[in-house]
This record gives sequence, C-alpha cells and structure tokens, in this order.
Amino acid sequence: MTVSVKTSKDVTKKVFNKEELFILDVRNESDFNDWKIEGENFEYLNVPYFELLDGVDEIKCEISTKKEVLVVCAKEGSSVMVAEMLSDVGLNVSYLKGGMKKWSEHLEPVKIGDLNDGGEIYQFVRVGKGCLSYMVLSEGEAAVIDSTRMTDIYLDFAVNKNVKITHVFDTHLHADHISGGRTIAEKTGADYWLPPKDATEVTFAYQPLEKGKDVTIGNTTINITALYSPGHTIGSTSFIVDNKYLLSGDILFIDSIGRPDLAGMAEDWVSDLRETLYKRYKKLSEELIVLPAHFMIIDELNEDGSVAEKLGKLFAKNHGLNIDDENEFRNLVTENLPPQPNAYQEIREINMGKINPELDKQREMEIGPNRCAIR
Repeated sequence: MTVSVKTSKDVTKKVFNKEELFILDVRNESDFNDWKIEGENFEYLNVPYFELLDGVDEIKCEISTKKEVLVVCAKEGSSVMVAEMLSDVGLNVSYLKGGMKKWSEHLEPVKIGDLNDGGEIYQFVRVGKGCLSYMVLSEGEAAVIDSTRMTDIYLDFAVNKNVKITHVFDTHLHADHISGGRTIAEKTGADYWLPPKDATEVTFAYQPLEKGKDVTIGNTTINITALYSPGHTIGSTSFIVDNKYLLSGDILFIDSIGRPDLAGMAEDWVSDLRETLYKRYKKLSEELIVLPAHFMIIDELNEDGSVAEKLGKLFAKNHGLNIDDENEFRNLVTENLPPQPNAYQEIREINMGKINPELDKQREMEIGPNRCAIR
C-alpha cells in the first residue's frame, strides 16, 4: 500500500468542509488530551509512537478502513515511521507534513465580504491555534489587524491583491500568541498602532490607538473607528469597519467572552469587562457583524470556515452576555478560568519588544490551544 502526504492546508479544507477523517495521533497521551486537530466528523485514536516500535499489528483492527487515515505526531518524523508500518500491513494512510508544529502555524484566508465603496475584508483563520486576524483592502491600500508572527502570508497576500499595507493594528497586547504587527510595519513602512494603555512598557515607537480616532484606508472610503473596550486588557480596543463589521479583539467571541486575568489583574478588570460587554457594546447596532480575534471551539466556524456572527444574535445566545447578576458574572470570569496560555508572560515580553528568542523557541511557546476565552 502507499503512504501519501497531507499538508495543513489539506486538513484545514477537511475541517471547513466537515469531511470524515480518521486520525491516528502518535504523540504522548497528555499532549493529545491538551490539544489535537479538531473536526466535526473526525475520529481519533491516540497511541504513543514508542508503543508501536515493535509493530502495528495490535492496533490495525482499531483503525477505520472506511475513512481516510491520517497519522499525526509533533514534528513529522514519528508519523512517517508509523505510516510506513501501517502501509506494510496493508493500509492506505497519509501523514501530516510538519506535524503539529506546522498545524499550529497554518493560516487560511477566508473572504468575509465586500465593503460599501469597493473594498474587501478577509479573515485569516489559524485553525490549529484558534487565532483570527484580518486584512482590510481598499483603493490599493490595506490594513492588517491582530496579525500572527507568520508574517509572510500577509505580505504575499497583499502582493497578490496588488495592495500596499499602510497600517497595522493590534487590538491589545497579546499574551497567547506572538504578534507579527511590528515586523510587518518594519518591512512595509506601515504605521503600527497599539492602545497606549497596553503599551506603557514597549521598547519601540508606535502610533497611539485611542478612542474616537479614525484611520482611513484607501481613497477616504473606509474609516476604521477605534472603540475603547477594556476588560481583557486595560487597553483593549475594538474596531468598527465600514459601519458594518465589529472587530472585537479578545473581548467578545462567538460562543464565549474574554478572560481578564492574563496580566494578573482579574479582580481589577472584571468591572471593565462587564462595562464593555453590557454597556459599550449594547449601544452599538445589533446588525454589526462581530469578527473576534479568536475562536475557542470548532463549532464556532461557519459553513465557509469563517468565524462571524451578528452582534444581536450574540446578545441573544452567548451565555457571557446574559448574566444579570453582577456577582455571578464576577465569579464566572475570576473563578472559572481555563489554564493560562503557554509561556504567556514571555509572549507578552516579546510583544513589548523586551526579548527576542530564536524561532524554535517562539514556536515552542505557542504550541497548544487558544486559552483566551471563558465559557
């Protein structure tokens, strides 16, 4: 039988299309339980590769022969070995190129929609990590919002779309992933915008993103309006694009809300979080389409792979927006917290410009699921 190779892009398409897939994950059990490739119609078997060194006969009967089989490991090598062993006993299998390391880094661009004056907005879905970033295009110019450290995809996308990146934004100082905003700005000459209340310790120059400040992209056709919305961080800032889209950063997600504790200030910031969600956002049009900076579970993906929903529907369905009792809300966001992101303090320091580890170290810091949300 043959062994084929699947890329992260191939697997992402299967996630988006809700296809069936049988995944044999040969990482350690703890790593698998902490974080795996998720798909609505995926089936899993986790057997550490070292248990298969003497052969795969014992697990052959546990592997589906009716579904496509993908072998996954951390970096690739172990999955190649196991895939070849399965092929030798008569199974058609594939392995994931680059392993979970590459899965964590893959970004899939999805068009969200057209803008009123001829522009477009795209969402970049980092399906293996739950990160979402954006590019707004108009009249030959572009803005990038909440970019990841994999900056080439944004730069290449801009070239393919024949636009120049003129502005780069971060809605807040990220703690779960390394921002590529400063790198993109340096490579393109774009202005890099940060909320000043989150930037008190940064070591580089930036443009202060403040409440009520508009930044125009293109031929005065699209205004990106900054909306001060603290709670996840003290400086968290949302954007309203074209009076149609609300880029909510890590304040509001589709099925959850942002956590206020990643700077060690949960008790202090919980009131800001409630104020933003229950008052500031409540004043906005319910027709605004919410585009968050993360998703928490695969169920939040729409049919086309995008993560988006009208604000009015979130006020009706999102549990975090429907807690009348303030003490109950406080308990939810201070006592019901998931584990903190890997190396989040170091990631914050990278995003401040204080440290600059080697690439392999940065990859290691980011491995694992999104942990910015509370459900």
